Amino acid sequence: MKHILIPTDFSENAWNAIEYALHFFSKSACSFYLLHVETPASLQDQDDVNTSIASKTKIESPKIRLQDTLSRINERFSLNVNHKFFPIVDNNFIIDSIRTQVAEKKIDFIVMGTKGASGLKKITIGNNAGNVITKVKCTTLVVPENAKFENLKEIAFPTDFSLFYPTQTLQPIIDIVEENMSAVRVAYLNKNGVGLNEDQKKNKEFLDDYFIGKQHSFHSLTDAHVEDAMQNFVESQGVNLITMLAKNLNYFQKILFHPSIPKISYYTDIPFLVLH
Repeated sequence: MKHILIPTDFSENAWNAIEYALHFFSKSACSFYLLHVETPASLQDQDDVNTSIASKTKIESPKIRLQDTLSRINERFSLNVNHKFFPIVDNNFIIDSIRTQVAEKKIDFIVMGTKGASGLKKITIGNNAGNVITKVKCTTLVVPENAKFENLKEIAFPTDFSLFYPTQTLQPIIDIVEENMSAVRVAYLNKNGVGLNEDQKKNKEFLDDYFIGKQHSFHSLTDAHVEDAMQNFVESQGVNLITMLAKNLNYFQKILFHPSIPKISYYTDIPFLVLH
């Protein structure tokens, strides 16, 4: 039984994340916890006011709105006997509330909707999705505004091979691969054209051994602009999901936290799975 936490502010972006999650976990027995956080204005940072999961205006009855969301789920999706839903309303900072739920409910995945490029800015300017994936130690699926679920046949795994990958951290990728007959495309972002050192070679060999028996391949991306390299890779491989380790986020911050660029579309189209 998987335990899935989905924060919601009742927006269409949040609903899109719910829809995606129900498709993503359709083959698994799950308890879904729909969390709405009411953060008093006095507790919010000024930069977070417009992006907070707590609504800008007072919601008269969040419990009723959560029940409306559950009714919408029942109307849009056929009954899945393996799925159970639990509404939660909390008054707190959003990060503190999510951390509490993760600990109390033994959450396996957090699923969050976002407005894509403009919604994944550097956390210094304040954003809930950015804060969650960097400050909450839980595997997090970030669903951009235009992302619609499709068969997860191609999974991109950008890495610099600088980290050793614990098997328990990589387990969500194996689960996805086995459930969907997916292929893992490991992308080494080699913008300086430098060869791998001995530690990087060992970590690459470990990944090769770990994915043995699964469809996987290794690719070297040499574009000096990380976001351009990822866009080209996503398009050429038909990528449905981008996954990376949270410890690599400093190295790959442009993949997630770069300002909007017109020709870069994966920010708004392709979900990110961040592993802790």
